[in-house]
Amino acid sequence: MADVSAEIDRRFDMLLAVPDDARATLYEAMRHAAIGGGKRLRPLLVFAVADLLGVDRECAGRVATAIESIHVYSLIHDDLPAMDDDDLRRGKPTVHKAFDEATAVLAGDCLHALAFEILADVQTHADPAIRAELVLDLARASGPSGMAGGQMMDLVAEQARFDLDGVTRLQQMKTGALISASVEAGAILGRLSDARRTGLRGYARDLGLAFQIADDLLDAEGDEALAGKKLRKDEEAGKETFLSLLGAERAREQCALLVDQAIDHLRGFGDEADLLRAIARYVVDRDH
Repeated sequence: MADVSAEIDRRFDMLLAVPDDARATLYEAMRHAAIGGGKRLRPLLVFAVADLLGVDRECAGRVATAIESIHVYSLIHDDLPAMDDDDLRRGKPTVHKAFDEATAVLAGDCLHALAFEILADVQTHADPAIRAELVLDLARASGPSGMAGGQMMDLVAEQARFDLDGVTRLQQMKTGALISASVEAGAILGRLSDARRTGLRGYARDLGLAFQIADDLLDAEGDEALAGKKLRKDEEAGKETFLSLLGAERAREQCALLVDQAIDHLRGFGDEADLLRAIARYVVDRDH
């Protein structure tokens, strides 16, 4: 994870060199959000699946950076006063606090565009069909059927009451869709058939839900200094979460069960999938 974090930082540093013109503040805001901090779970998943399938490291690195660009854009926009109104992210001021709201909106917009620019570039993959599939899958995962749709449901959750099925669907879209896209991207690069992707898709689905349940537990019980952001906001807003619906003990049990299921989905792979198994265990063992 440390190696992947360093690599993604290097890639953003090259991609976001600050120009000597009126756009300088925009690039500085993008760099503020994209470089340093964060678990880099999504790039790690891209690399893990790509390595499993013998994909070229440079191809995987470019795709991992594209998916992380989408993730970072979503954090910038989620933190805005019109959304979650957060002042701290990854241990430093959110972009709208470090700069201003207009710059934050544009920085998010540009990182969103950067993701698809990377995927569509011939440097990412020589095969246009592979590039098109990568673009299509990430667009679906980040749009109204995925992450953005889940965020809309999360905004509605402040007034509506969601049952367990509703919270599960919300989190599968808001958090799970991009985690699934990270695993799927590695499979696309590896030219894996649909039949052989079944286990990886099951792994990603269960991993995404386990990650969110662990997040809910950390939000209630975690250390803000380690998290690098304000905690316990969902409880203050009266939102239903896995924790509020299940209770802490059942939530932990469900999280552990989902991790076991995720690992079981990898039974068709041997030792070469051990990194994916370790990532699943990390989801429940992490402290932030």
